[in-house]
Amino acid sequence: MRRRRATGRAGSDRRSATVWSDRGSATVWSVGAIAVLCVVFGVVLALGQAVVIRHRAAGAADLAALAAADHWAEGAAAACARADRVARAQGVRLARCEVVGEISDVTAASGRGPFTAEVRARAGPPSAPGVPSAPGLPPPSPPEPPPAAP
Repeated sequence: MRRRRATGRAGSDRRSATVWSDRGSATVWSVGAIAVLCVVFGVVLALGQAVVIRHRAAGAADLAALAAADHWAEGAAAACARADRVARAQGVRLARCEVVGEISDVTAASGRGPFTAEVRARAGPPSAPGVPSAPGLPPPSPPEPPPAAP
């Protein structure tokens, strides 16, 4: 801040007083606020990009797992080749593919650098009655018997 000397009116007793000037301080505060808002905006954009990459990888992993499970009868290599083709069509890369019986287990990766997401997906036929569909889940309830005729 600058100091300036203030003098009285012409013809007055010419007293001098020291006055502190705040000229230009609003500009400094405005520039600081704009800089903070730009940083916040950049962080929000980066988080949005990370979410988009994650969703893209998840969708491609689901589609690739379904493609591999649909072609399990052609062999694991052919099923994984189909899954890779589907993943590439979605703009992601297939990181892992495993086909055991009718069940496929794939991992798709999307993005680069710090914005890389890997998503795992499984696909296959529905499980048999009484067999859990995934470890730790309770078995599905048995079908209800038909109502008795009166």
